[in-house]
Amino acid sequence: MEKKHYHLIGICGTAMASLAGMLTTQGHRVTGSDENVYPPMSLELKRLGIPVSDGYRAENLAERPDVIVVGNAITRGNAEIEHVLNEKMYYTSMAAVIRENFIRGRHSVIVAGTHGKTTTASLMAWAMDRAGANPSFLVGGVAENFHSSFRVTDSRWFVIEGDEYDTAFFDKGPKFMHYLPDTVVLNNVEFDHADIYRDLDAVKVAFSRLINLIPQNGRLIAGWDSRSVRELAPRAFSRVESFGVEEGARWRAVGIDLSGDMTSFSVEADRKLFGRYRTPLAGMFNVRNCAAVIVCSEILGLDRSAVRDALAEFKSVKRRMEVRGVVKGVTVIDDFAHHPTAVRETLMAARQKYPDRRIVAVFEPRSFTAQCKLFQGDFIESLALADMAVIAGLFHPERYTAETGVSPSAMIAALRMRGREAEFIETVDGIVSHLAAGLSSGDVVVTMSNGSFGGIHAKLVNALSSRAD
Repeated sequence: MEKKHYHLIGICGTAMASLAGMLTTQGHRVTGSDENVYPPMSLELKRLGIPVSDGYRAENLAERPDVIVVGNAITRGNAEIEHVLNEKMYYTSMAAVIRENFIRGRHSVIVAGTHGKTTTASLMAWAMDRAGANPSFLVGGVAENFHSSFRVTDSRWFVIEGDEYDTAFFDKGPKFMHYLPDTVVLNNVEFDHADIYRDLDAVKVAFSRLINLIPQNGRLIAGWDSRSVRELAPRAFSRVESFGVEEGARWRAVGIDLSGDMTSFSVEADRKLFGRYRTPLAGMFNVRNCAAVIVCSEILGLDRSAVRDALAEFKSVKRRMEVRGVVKGVTVIDDFAHHPTAVRETLMAARQKYPDRRIVAVFEPRSFTAQCKLFQGDFIESLALADMAVIAGLFHPERYTAETGVSPSAMIAALRMRGREAEFIETVDGIVSHLAAGLSSGDVVVTMSNGSFGGIHAKLVNALSSRAD
């Protein structure tokens, strides 16, 4: 393979930083630029020795790289993009580079759906690894069993998280349309990303196109608990394997025990016992994620005992119910949830894992979905699962009006009417001060954001550590 100089614009995005590492493993020279540099990806790039320019400037392209990879958050008006277009430099998308450099010629296992992609894809890669398949993989977070968000091997397998968000400013189709699917795990389909999808029907069209790409000798592993997935599955030209916890699925998780340190459940296939499993992952949504991996592993012919061991040994993904510290009896958890369903499932999992303890939800409305007025009622219902809720200020509030953006004050009022403690505190430092003064031993704080949230986790742990009790 010819060695090239790749420059990644928006390199600190989770997937872009991972791509940078993958290109480095192929021996390419990699540089990048960004203006939002924060862990864990900034630390990963530093570890890989990849130079990152802070801010976008035409001078960053002075050496005229062979390939410019444009992140999907990059828009016209970006100084580097304008220079690329003016100078007729070669540019492409992250998804296209992944397809051509890493997936073509391999068996592509795509994990897709509105929720659970990162955890399920990471668990799938770990199950394959424990079974000796040695897969390459790319996921949207740091998989703790691998201590990485990616790996490149010489095996025939590639596991990838299939993101439905658009590909680039010049390619508005979903990223997953580039990934040459052989096996697709489709966990669930809901309305999300209202900035690029008009409604649920538009989201379903996108996923139906992914299904339409699966070859006849491929397989769709379909989450039957999702009504939208059930509607879309018949469009597949491949065989369909249905899984879930509800009646109707061919593969069902039953006998579920969510108490204790380990979640345990059995899986039935056609109402006959297939196996009994244990996992440290909490919550019903993770039972579904595990069931998806069990089914996919069986379809791919993986050793069953190795898969069972993999589920029991799985350490999850950073920022997915990640315990960031236990200080003076207070447990601080970091989670990526930013959709009403994800917030609900995360708080339900916290309830199941920490019964009889006070659950404090700290939510940053950061993503478009998290700040969209359309979802306000659903967020209220989800946050009401906590005993106390703290809502932070909107991220870039100037982008919204009273008609388009959520109203934190209205959400707080609604939560208080439901008998919950609730506060709107705009700044991270203000939230930390408020919580540090009021938390008690036994409390569980669940922070939820799809961004860095101003380093709130470390700040809260430090504040609790220095508190004089």
